[in-house]
Amino acid sequence: MARFFIQRSLRSLLTLWIVVTVVFLAFRLAGDPLTILLPEDTDPAVRAFYIEKWGLNASLPEQYARYFLNILQGNLGQSFVNGRNVTDVIADALPSTLILGTSAFLVSLVLGAGAGIIAALNHNKLADRITMLFAVMAYSMPDYILGVLLIIVFALELRWLPTSGNDTWRHMILPLVTLSTSAAARTARFSRSAMLEVLNAHYLRTARSKGLRERTVILRHALRNALIPVITILGFQLGFLVGGAAIVETVFAWPGIGRLFVSSVSTRDLPVVQAVALLVATGVILANLLVDVAYGFIDPRISLAGEGK
Repeated sequence: MARFFIQRSLRSLLTLWIVVTVVFLAFRLAGDPLTILLPEDTDPAVRAFYIEKWGLNASLPEQYARYFLNILQGNLGQSFVNGRNVTDVIADALPSTLILGTSAFLVSLVLGAGAGIIAALNHNKLADRITMLFAVMAYSMPDYILGVLLIIVFALELRWLPTSGNDTWRHMILPLVTLSTSAAARTARFSRSAMLEVLNAHYLRTARSKGLRERTVILRHALRNALIPVITILGFQLGFLVGGAAIVETVFAWPGIGRLFVSSVSTRDLPVVQAVALLVATGVILANLLVDVAYGFIDPRISLAGEGK
């Protein structure tokens, strides 16, 4: 198991290094940052000042080395818009995203897995058909459309909930529902398929032939094995939630990382955009590492296969 963890950790570090390099090159290949940020009639002395300040007069390898060392030291640069340290800008927005994202992740996992398992246990019955109908509808509806509909109904028409902000728990209800709906639908469909596959496995038929009660067969044998494949999508689920957060936070004016990213792109604040991209990539990579490790604990055959045994 230790070797399996080390292998996965090294692979994650390699992936993270590739992401850092790609982000650096992507923003450099996009063109001269000064051309994007400064007007064409900028005084040459001002232009020379910013070239020196941002180290753009160095060669590309030198810029990359400085950029990489700064990341290792936690120095993400300064915002082009307000001059604040990017680390402070992200620190202000990160808690709101963590609260919303963690809540949406847990809600989608519990509701999605529960609905999928119930649907599988009632295969081809009314409960199965209704659950899958709602899952398909929820999965097919874009987050921004669902968010706007919820605002119209519950904020503007019924006036039950606020449209934006994060001052009280009531402000989080609409963003949470919007962000977790499609994720729950995705989890429900996947967990239903996994549960149906397990229910048809030979070892469950063997357990039933030994006279075990159906409830015991489901709880002791079916559930655990059905949840193993579900764990594999948790890392991907986080990626979908991060992508959805940028839309949801913008729709509901939720002051998180997603909204910060969108606003920074619109204002061409490249250091902030670059830092958010790295932060999101790091989070997704770490989440997938934790999923791999959890998968190895739950199903030791995975870790043995990873060790080549």
